[in-house]
Amino acid sequence: MKKPNDIQAIAFDLDGTLVDSVPRLALAAQRMLTDLALPTVTNEQVKNWVGNGIDVMLQRILKAVGADEAHLAEAKTAFNHHYDQVIDEGTKLFPNVLTTLQTLKKNGYAIALVTNKPRQFLPSLLKSLGIDSFFDLVLGGGDVIKLKPHPAPLYQVLASFGLFNDQLLFVGDSKNDIMAAKNAQCFTVGLTYGYNYGESITTSHPDYVFDQFADILTLLPCPKLAPTK
Repeated sequence: MKKPNDIQAIAFDLDGTLVDSVPRLALAAQRMLTDLALPTVTNEQVKNWVGNGIDVMLQRILKAVGADEAHLAEAKTAFNHHYDQVIDEGTKLFPNVLTTLQTLKKNGYAIALVTNKPRQFLPSLLKSLGIDSFFDLVLGGGDVIKLKPHPAPLYQVLASFGLFNDQLLFVGDSKNDIMAAKNAQCFTVGLTYGYNYGESITTSHPDYVFDQFADILTLLPCPKLAPTK
């Protein structure tokens, strides 16, 4: 495969790609379960349930503790309450994320965030992490008709930026990310350190696999090249 020299924009997943969100997701889930007088779950379990949006994660949690989905609405209300209290303070950037975003922005790349996390949690979280100013477009759960692995969010990025599909690079840590980008016919980077249901990201066959976030810069001309189309 050719090196993606015509890339004009990079879109990023959030949880497991830019930020280590599991500790606070797990804490909110554990407090939710306490509210509902249900057994608890571990951080490692929650790590393997992240990636398809809050509703699916809560469904997996309820199933694991032996509760039926009749509890889902109550569980979601309790979870959102607790997550809103803990999300900003305990969610951390992975190494080299800030400096890499700074480099991409300085070198002329448009940057998008594409996450299944509900939109309501994003503004304060991105601001608390000091990365809100880097994104030209932010798409969260509820902003598009379908969540990843559906390609709809990436189609929206392409339309918003006025790009062809081979001018967008999507960076993620899970099979949902890679599948969404492949279905949109975009270049893909899979990161090995994130959350992928206990599977190696290589099984999803991204175009590139990196162990470190900053390795993305080895793919991209800096400064960005003018589009050839």
